Amino acid sequence: MAILDFQQPDKVIMLDSTDYNGKFEFRPLEPGFGLTVGNALRRILLSSLEGFAITSLRVEGVDHEFSTIKGVVEDVTEIVLNLKQVRFRRHIEDTDQESVTVSVKGQKTFTAGDLGKFTSAFQVMNPDMVICNMDESVELNLVLNIGKGRGYVPAEENKREEAPVGTIAIDSIFTPIRNVKYEIENFRVEQRTDYEKLILELDCDGSVHPKQALQEAAKILIHHFMLFSDEKISLEPEDSNVEEEFDESSLHMRQLLKTKLADMDLSVRALNCLKAADIDTLGDLVAFNKNDLLKFRN
Repeated sequence: MAILDFQQPDKVIMLDSTDYNGKFEFRPLEPGFGLTVGNALRRILLSSLEGFAITSLRVEGVDHEFSTIKGVVEDVTEIVLNLKQVRFRRHIEDTDQESVTVSVKGQKTFTAGDLGKFTSAFQVMNPDMVICNMDESVELNLVLNIGKGRGYVPAEENKREEAPVGTIAIDSIFTPIRNVKYEIENFRVEQRTDYEKLILELDCDGSVHPKQALQEAAKILIHHFMLFSDEKISLEPEDSNVEEEFDESSLHMRQLLKTKLADMDLSVRALNCLKAADIDTLGDLVAFNKNDLLKFRN
């Protein structure tokens, strides 16, 4: 007789974890689900997580990115390429962007670590990254705009009409994930050996912990898939009034999922239990089934 219940992990095993690397194991999975889950998480991790990066800059005495600076080895184009690789972690929680004025003089090498001296809102995660080499007599003055974004944003989208003359918009790599790889191995459950074990490895830039990155990627997938479980799924009619009703309902549902549990009438004990499990919103809560919730310590 066929077993109809899905085999699925009751927890995620963290095999290894640092600020920059993480290795996680999911088991057991039904045949074929290793690829399904692994590929979906990999795509989200690489393309859809939020982060911070430089979006534009101005260099004193420079009108465009194809210029050169007297006494500086690299031209402006090379400097821009190096600035794209600077990684940031936010210090102040409510800060999403900052304009940083930088002045460098009397040194032969300008590194990413020098940027950290001029901002209190962000920490530079790769301070040894060389921005440019220059003569000690050179004084380099520039203004960098650091912003929050998701994935990869081309320079065209970072351009602002109100930006001062001489502002150079650059491509921004916001994603905090440098690489994701996964392996699928056979796993035995009782007498069956065709179940799967998924091993997922993350390389991060240090601005986000691998565990947190994996949780955020899972939440993005869950919020998208929840739309397919909505009872209102139907053939879209041409009537604009019906379309507006559907959109309003979806918007209301999404707004509800963003509701903070702290704003709901929960007991202190229940709220502390959920906080300990990193569950902050109603959307986070509905991602767990009843059996998972019963395992939380209170």
